[in-house]
Amino acid sequence: MNAFTTTPLISRAALFGNPSRKGAAISPDGAHITFLAPLDGVMNVFIAPRGALDQATPLTQETKRGVPFYEWAKDSRHVLVGRDTDGDENYHIHAIDIKTGAARDLTPFEGVRASLSKVSHRHPGTVVISHNARNPQFPDLYRVDIATGAATMLVENPGFAGFGIDDDFTVRYAVAIQPDGSQLVLRPDAAAGWAEFMRFAPEDAMTSGIEDDFAPDGSTLMRSSAGRDTAALYRLDFATGAARMIAADERADIGGVLVDLHSKVPLAYSVNYERNRYVAFDAAVQADLDFLDGAKIGDWGVQSRTSDDRLWVVGADADTAPGAAYLYDRKLKTLEKLYDSRPDLATAPLAAMHPVVIEARDGLNLVCYLTLPKGSDEATPGRPAQALPMVLLVHGGPWSRDTFGYDSYHQWLANRGYAVLSVNFRASTGFGKAFLNAGNNEWGGAMDDDLLDAVDWAIGAGIADASRIAIMGGSYGGYATLAAMTRNPTRYACGVDIVGPSNLETLLATIPPYWEAGRAIFHKSIGNPDTADGLALLRERSPVHFADRLARPLLIGQGANDPRVKQAESDQMVAALKAKGIAVSYVLFPDEGHGFARPENNIAFNAITEQFLAAHLGGRAEPIGADEISRSTAQILEGADTLS
Repeated sequence: MNAFTTTPLISRAALFGNPSRKGAAISPDGAHITFLAPLDGVMNVFIAPRGALDQATPLTQETKRGVPFYEWAKDSRHVLVGRDTDGDENYHIHAIDIKTGAARDLTPFEGVRASLSKVSHRHPGTVVISHNARNPQFPDLYRVDIATGAATMLVENPGFAGFGIDDDFTVRYAVAIQPDGSQLVLRPDAAAGWAEFMRFAPEDAMTSGIEDDFAPDGSTLMRSSAGRDTAALYRLDFATGAARMIAADERADIGGVLVDLHSKVPLAYSVNYERNRYVAFDAAVQADLDFLDGAKIGDWGVQSRTSDDRLWVVGADADTAPGAAYLYDRKLKTLEKLYDSRPDLATAPLAAMHPVVIEARDGLNLVCYLTLPKGSDEATPGRPAQALPMVLLVHGGPWSRDTFGYDSYHQWLANRGYAVLSVNFRASTGFGKAFLNAGNNEWGGAMDDDLLDAVDWAIGAGIADASRIAIMGGSYGGYATLAAMTRNPTRYACGVDIVGPSNLETLLATIPPYWEAGRAIFHKSIGNPDTADGLALLRERSPVHFADRLARPLLIGQGANDPRVKQAESDQMVAALKAKGIAVSYVLFPDEGHGFARPENNIAFNAITEQFLAAHLGGRAEPIGADEISRSTAQILEGADTLS
């Protein structure tokens, strides 16, 4: 018997239920710690005095859907909280008074999507909010008094994709995406209009941009891939346009930048190729990096800082250790653990993640992450003793990337006996503009070839059993599943599509109105339906038109309120399959959007998925609990008999 077959099952509830705590932040004055934690099973914001987390009390009282995001106002008196309805992503921004508990909706408009644009220590009692009440397509900027809700328009949006605002809430620039996909940066002119400041070419537009960390001397930071492949970091003189490179990496784009909260001097930056690492600009911050690296807490990042920058809330995880939060005192060089996010997994048999670089057929290097069942690779880490069933887990976006660290899906699937492979296929972000732009017009083409090449590598390396490979993903990963199973109908034993588009024409025709300013990016990347060639490409790459090719079992999950990938995307794929007499399993959640945020729903869909994979790949499965499905809102519209 293989060692991994006797590894205890990790429960779905432990992996996908609510964390005990997450999202810690410290108030600007350092007096309080906030975090998200369950209140009657729903994630809410809690607050506690610093140093006394056991005295935490809830600030919010959500009863159905957890708080998706929050941020401290700079007055240290209010916490700014986002809320939407059943996953529709029409966020409202609420201000919660930490002393009285009073809540105020700062964006009290029906059907409007709002976002936080700027908080500033120079104006602690106000905040800049972006919302689209005037025009659903182009959100305007408003300066809002936190205590009263009084709002003053800063700028009416004539059609721009975004704005840059300094700490005095002055609008310094706007960004407009041009029809060719280039990024035009404009500045206010003397006539209350806008004048061109600089332009990033189409090939640089998605890897370049100006930051809004304006220093007192008027300079700011800029990332740019112009004249090079990977995006470098520059100090930009905003008055003259002169730019000086201050950091670059030849394999990956510059990632996050840590800047001084007041002077805006850059302190450190991060780079992520296979693993994330920080690089300091000066010796003082180097001491902080050395301390945190030496603390052996895993891959870490700064989540929150006090106004004097003495105290940092640091989040960290490792491949075999779920997230934890720490309070770091930069002066005393002390590190206090605030919490473990999933203490129930402290003794769980978590499996190691292995970064691997796979060469695609045209020579591109694909940074991938492989997790194997614990005990399957004792002789040679990263290589199992025998070929295993495998799940190819495809990330969404596609303009995002897979990273190293704790991943609940990798752990879940590996624990059930599967090798798990995640691939940063072309169009993934962070690896330079050539890699990103290699995905243009390659949805269901070369992007799928990258996945096939990774699968062939896994088979050739003795990792994957060629007859027992599944493909699974959400959003773009769901599209990739549909495209792969209709383009390569016998390559995969089964597939799981979560909120994936099936028809690229209807996807582009129904993008949310507030994405209108970036439509040219979609056309450049996917195909332009306004041209004959573009329309032909969209049809050629839409899985719905090739439903008759599906030869292996398919499971689809969809949220009814998804604003990005409408329910119609899944409905029409299911209808096309049924018209051809092809069986499909389809689960709809009426109170979800783009993915399954409520733990009851996520656990239910994963319970169904687990049985589905076990039936078609032969892995292990935790039995479905008596109420695991009934506690959710799952509606099994097709294939109920095959999912029981």
